Amino acid sequence: MANTYTLIESKILGSVVASITFSSIPQTYTDLLVKVSARSNSGPNTHDNFLIYFNGTQSNRTNLILYGINGSVGSYTSTDYFGAFNAPASTANTFGNAEFYIPNYTGSNNKSISADIVSENNASNGQDYLGAALWSDSAAITSLTIGNYNASDFAINTTAYLYGISNS
Repeated sequence: MANTYTLIESKILGSVVASITFSSIPQTYTDLLVKVSARSNSGPNTHDNFLIYFNGTQSNRTNLILYGINGSVGSYTSTDYFGAFNAPASTANTFGNAEFYIPNYTGSNNKSISADIVSENNASNGQDYLGAALWSDSAAITSLTIGNYNASDFAINTTAYLYGISNS
């Protein structure tokens, strides 16, 4: 059995925005995949942190994150953010990348999320994250929002792609 990936929608930012939302997600696929290449537009940080939430609510979520930062490894739990992407104090014109996988998004059970995130900085402080999360809600996912935990805007040329995955 092979999986079929169908691009549902793409967002390529021509101006700065606080968040990226995919609304009216079709309920015809098995799973969802989101691919993001992002950079923050403001603030003194080298990195900002991704938020992802569904149906307009940021509640009922628990995240477990494994990370590697400058040769150090560890883990943490969070109820809101995942991992880092590049911000203004990191290497110029460099974007962080993320992939979020959401299986069984139309089902009536709680929704799981897996995340693979990396940010780059040529000087130091490159960061890698693997995350697993649970959204404790039985509602089907009809909209998905990617935000910035540090309340900065996403920079011009940030991209986000939403794919529907079907088992065939």
